[in-house]
Amino acid sequence: MKGSLIILSFFVVGIILGFSRFLPELLIENDYSMYALYALMLFVGISIGADTSALSVIKKVKYKILLVPAVVIIGSLLGAFAVSFFLPYKLNELFGVASGFGYYSLSSLILKDICGAEIATLALLSNIFREVGTLLLAPLMAIAFGKLAPIASGGATAMDSTLPIVITASGKEYAMISVFSGIVLTILVPFLVPLVVELF
Repeated sequence: MKGSLIILSFFVVGIILGFSRFLPELLIENDYSMYALYALMLFVGISIGADTSALSVIKKVKYKILLVPAVVIIGSLLGAFAVSFFLPYKLNELFGVASGFGYYSLSSLILKDICGAEIATLALLSNIFREVGTLLLAPLMAIAFGKLAPIASGGATAMDSTLPIVITASGKEYAMISVFSGIVLTILVPFLVPLVVELF
């Protein structure tokens, strides 16, 4: 949990600094977060590449690796179905929200055109909470539900922003599974979100 609390602390400090306008205008007016993510992914890649056992998991699980994103999709939709009994939204709208898999920027834009601004906002918040929840709770998830739990929780973000915490919680040997699952889910978001909204 120490790593998760450190991540949360940096996030909170960033919000406070941004809100207070204490930083130079150069930092506030420009978005450098993508460059920081690129640097982070470089170091994660170096760490995985240096670990000779990281690729052995792919050889071991073979085609079973496809089950990881499939289970994430099924689990997310089942979760949306469960909360549909308590929320004042249509089932197809909640399925659309759940099909974002943490990819809040794209899924929100798609849902805004299909379902309106309220559902788009719900998708944005839901996917942000999914990402932040993974960052904070990944170690506990790995202990309570197994090494694949942080990958499932991260959804599409398991290939980038939540990958470092997944590696910390589950181990370097799960990095390739995490990246694979995240890539598959990211590719599926623009197709699955409108599809589930129309089907249901």
